[in-house]
Amino acid sequence: MRQPQTQYTLVATMAGGPQIVTFALDDLLRRGEAIHEVVVVHLSPQADPLTGRALERLSAEFVGDRYAGRVCRLRFFPLRRGWQKLDDIRDEAAANAAWSAIYELVTTLKREGRRLHVCIAGGRRMLALLVTSAAMLHFDHHDRLWHMYTPADFLERARDGAIMHARPEDGVRLIQVPMVPWGAYFPALRALARTPAQAVAAHTRWLDEVERGRCQAVWQQLTARQREVLQALAAGQSPQEVAETLCITLATVNSHKTAILAECRNAWALAEDTWLSYHFLREKFGPYLAGLPSG
Repeated sequence: MRQPQTQYTLVATMAGGPQIVTFALDDLLRRGEAIHEVVVVHLSPQADPLTGRALERLSAEFVGDRYAGRVCRLRFFPLRRGWQKLDDIRDEAAANAAWSAIYELVTTLKREGRRLHVCIAGGRRMLALLVTSAAMLHFDHHDRLWHMYTPADFLERARDGAIMHARPEDGVRLIQVPMVPWGAYFPALRALARTPAQAVAAHTRWLDEVERGRCQAVWQQLTARQREVLQALAAGQSPQEVAETLCITLATVNSHKTAILAECRNAWALAEDTWLSYHFLREKFGPYLAGLPSG
């Protein structure tokens, strides 16, 4: 049976500059990428005449679901709060609504099996941040996040769609943004994050679990005496105070501390020459040991 063709989608943020979309699309096509659909994320054109004209200018580039002789569908995605289109992102409520809409868009595209190229060069800076946040949850290793470099003189000449297509010699090019697709490594994050606050909370919980796992790995490698030293250091005591509390010499405390920090370098995958102090132990093991059952 013939395998279905993988569909590639370009998602681009845009405001008054439609050329951002065509510049990105042209660059991807020159790279040999087969883009089947373009989704333009934007705010309400009713509040910004430039956005309305940009949408019209962009529509003229896609006739009959074709672009530059290729089959390529154009779709507009206005951000909404309920049924109302957002005209700007002025407060946290608007940011939450925009993030939720973008989250659902990316979720749907990935559920359809699409591979994504996302360009965050156009529109409000907040849009770029929101799209990046959603991408970190839903991207896999085949998806790409892009910024666009445009030389200043050419940017001015192309402003507001005055130039819709850049030649290679114009210097316009996409730059891939390094990004860790956390959702690909830990799919549970996707189910937990339905709002920006939930996304941050889920990510924080995951980081806490990772840190606890590292602390536990170190704890299991220690002798009883080393655990006593670690407990005292994690509680905020200085090495001298630990020596006095445990009735041992400062040299002995430092010897145990050195052994504990060596285990930490292994658990945290740190280079051997990475400098660590007892403050590291207080920061990492204070919360961990506080959560262990007494006795």
